[in-house]
Amino acid sequence: MSVVRRSVVRVTDYPAPQLYSPVVSTQWLADHLGADRLVVVDTTVIPGALSTPGSLSWASGADRFAAGQVPGAVFADLLGTFAGPDGGAPFARPSATRFEAATSALGIDNATTVIVYDAADGRWACRLWWLFRTFGYDSVAVLDGGLPSWTAEGRTLGTGLSVPHPSTFTAHPREHLWVDRAYVDSVVAGLTDAALLGTNVPADGALARPVRVPGSVEIAAADLVAAGSGEFLGERMLRERLAPALGRRVVAFGSTGAVTAALALALIGEHDVALFDGAPYGWMAEAVPAA
Repeated sequence: MSVVRRSVVRVTDYPAPQLYSPVVSTQWLADHLGADRLVVVDTTVIPGALSTPGSLSWASGADRFAAGQVPGAVFADLLGTFAGPDGGAPFARPSATRFEAATSALGIDNATTVIVYDAADGRWACRLWWLFRTFGYDSVAVLDGGLPSWTAEGRTLGTGLSVPHPSTFTAHPREHLWVDRAYVDSVVAGLTDAALLGTNVPADGALARPVRVPGSVEIAAADLVAAGSGEFLGERMLRERLAPALGRRVVAFGSTGAVTAALALALIGEHDVALFDGAPYGWMAEAVPAA
């Protein structure tokens, strides 16, 4: 495996590479790496121990990023600049102004193609993909299999910190992609027609606060990707796994896996999807515990 050193990310006036899917392969990225108006973003978050029963702690993946990343990539702090500072829990939704500032600082504008990845199972990359989508920007894709697949294939790694050339990004919020507690309650009560999709992510071999909301469909985020590679399953298998939630609007919630489910649904052409609007653990703490 070869290693390259510190790089500078600079966006030019040339057209950006075109995306035809919310997911790209490592080969696609290798073929387009270094292209004008392409920004690659590492979104890694490091999970910690269970700080209290059913509650995980998290840490920035900046140090891990500096040790090895896709060449030229920049780092997005999902716990800091890309989170709402007053959300009361990790990964609260940032304001449009905060998202614009964080995105612009990475050298991304509204004519940039963005590829996001992480060094874990893809959930953090899916998180940033979803934030871009909810702020009105679709020229974003997740690297299938993330950094683990990139390194497993012996592809070049960069080290150190890449220096973005600041740009200007303008958000166009899509509020319909978020729902609040009142909306979820209306679905539970049968007043609103939507499928509730609970998505749990294992933590240290156990679910970090498993929940079951009345009437919800439960699925593990790990069941949407291939074991070993972490790449998303094909369309037929995704449809089989998600079948109980298809045919109507989907509201995903629970842990950090909801965004993985949202991307899986997009891969099979299901775009009428929303996420519970709130810090994931705030909702889970109030939900009905699993039996």
